[in-house]
Formats: sequence, structure tokens, C-alpha cells
Amino acid sequence: DTAHLSISVNVSARQFRQPGFVAEVLQTLKNHNADPRQLKLELTESLLLGDIEDTIARMVQLKSEGVGFALDDFGTGYSSLSYLKRLPLDQVKIDQSFVRDVLTDPNDAAIVRTILALAKSLDLEVVAEGVETTGQLSFLRLHGCEGFQGYLFGRPGPVELFEREHLPGHSAPSLATSQPAQQEQRP
Repeated sequence: DTAHLSISVNVSARQFRQPGFVAEVLQTLKNHNADPRQLKLELTESLLLGDIEDTIARMVQLKSEGVGFALDDFGTGYSSLSYLKRLPLDQVKIDQSFVRDVLTDPNDAAIVRTILALAKSLDLEVVAEGVETTGQLSFLRLHGCEGFQGYLFGRPGPVELFEREHLPGHSAPSLATSQPAQQEQRP
């Protein structure tokens, strides 16, 4: 059963601003009989450089159909805190550039703690990107992060491998030749 699975799709600012983007997403969901609540669109902060009112209107239209939104690579772009409170977001993704040295750079540690506290106060989920060590994972968990993505959990792989490992009716992969597909992990 795949009812518990969701998919996150990176969308560029250029794609998102295409005139028929909202209709195309909704039609694709309909054509595949897919539950919109299982789709999360990951947007980058560069999207905020354009017409913010149009961006919000498009997001609200998709959100009203059940589509979720994540702000990807949070903290590396052009975001303003005023935008953060106006956008209909479900999640922020802490950029791996902050996670990488979270144990050795006090500034990165402070930024990560601040993002986690801010997201919690705005009732947003958080995913830390680029988690590669158990030390990073422990730090993030200690400070309230519940979503993780990175090589600690697996490397990117072909869809066929994911299907064999996670979908019923597919044969199990050989442990000698497989690497797990990269995925968000929730404890």
C-alpha cells in the first residue's frame, strides 16, 4: 500500500511563474488519480524576487486543493521574515551549508537553532538537508528537528530500487549491489 507515501518535487521560479502551471499540476494529479495531499512542491527563495502577490495567489490556489509547500534551501537566498509569515507554507528545509558544520561552527549552530525555533513558532515542519553523520543528527534532534535528509539515510538511486525496497509486490534487492534511495526520514 502506498497511501502513506508522498512525493516532493523541486519547482524552479521560472516553472512556477508559467501561465498554466497551476492548471497543469491539478490536471496531472487528476489524470493520475493522485491525492493532492501527497504532493509537496519545493520552492526556492528566488521565487520571492518576483511578484509576491502572484506567487501567494498561485500557492493559495494549489493549497486549497490540498497541495503542500516547502521552502527549499532556507537561509541561503532572499527570504524576508515578512514573506515567511505570508506564504502558505507547510515546511522549511534547512540548507545543507548550515548543517554541514553545525558541530564545529558556532554561527552555523546558532543559525540552525534559530531556524528551528522560528519554524516551531510558525507551526512549520522542518527538514534538515545534508545530514551525513550521527553527530549532526543528534544535534538536530536535540534542538527539535524531526525531519532529515542526507547520505546518513541513503544515497540517491534509481526508482526501480526504491520500488523493490518500499513497494509491495516487488522483489527484494540484493544487499551486495544496492544502495537505498535518498529519502526524508522521520523518527
